Order: sequence, then C-alpha cells, then structure tokens
Amino acid sequence: MADNVDEIFERLKRLAAEAGLLDVEENTSYGHPALKVGGKSFVAVKNAETIIISISLDDKDHLLEMAPDIYFQTDHYVGWPHLPVRAAMIGDEELRLRLIGAWLFRAPKKLAERFGYPARS
Repeated sequence: MADNVDEIFERLKRLAAEAGLLDVEENTSYGHPALKVGGKSFVAVKNAETIIISISLDDKDHLLEMAPDIYFQTDHYVGWPHLPVRAAMIGDEELRLRLIGAWLFRAPKKLAERFGYPARS
C-alpha cells in the first residue's frame, strides 16, 4: 500500500511540474505526503486510493455533481474546502487541471499573478 501512495505522490509532483506551478514545496499535511504553496497544502495523498485537493465550496459542489465516479465526499469534508478524489479514476489531464485550481486557491495573490492569473478578490 505504501508503494501506491508513493506512486500517487510522484504522479502529483510530475503533473504539478508539467503545469508549471511555481514555488511548490514537498511536505506533509496531517502526516500525509502533500504539496504546498505559501506554506499551505493544496493537495495531499490520504491513502493508496484517495487524493485530497483544496477547492472552493462552489467548485466542490459542481465537481461532485459532474463526476461522482471521480469525486466524493465523506462527513469529515462536508462544509470544508477540501475534496476527496479517487486516484485510480482520474486521468492525468483532469488531475492537472484540478492541481492548477487547487494551487490557485491556496497560492498567495502575488504568486498567482506571476503564474499569469489575476489576483483573487
């Protein structure tokens, strides 16, 4: 099982690099391998099946409706800006888009602007 966690984390690092995300730090979040920006976790590997992404509550609701085979929620995450993702069900392109969104959600405004996105309001 640990090998699968490592493989998932390597996949996240590769996709974050391919997306050109700036100032990504490898770290942990609640003991799980995580990628952070500005000291804040934007994605973590919870276990051999589950990735947790940071996301706005509006976007979270949309993804839960759009693709319940990929995205799900447990009682623990209700009302929080985090979304569990079935690692085996999400393709690289979709995951890359979610990583960009999670990074933008957590990145400091000036860093997001350097990445080419306007500052959040």
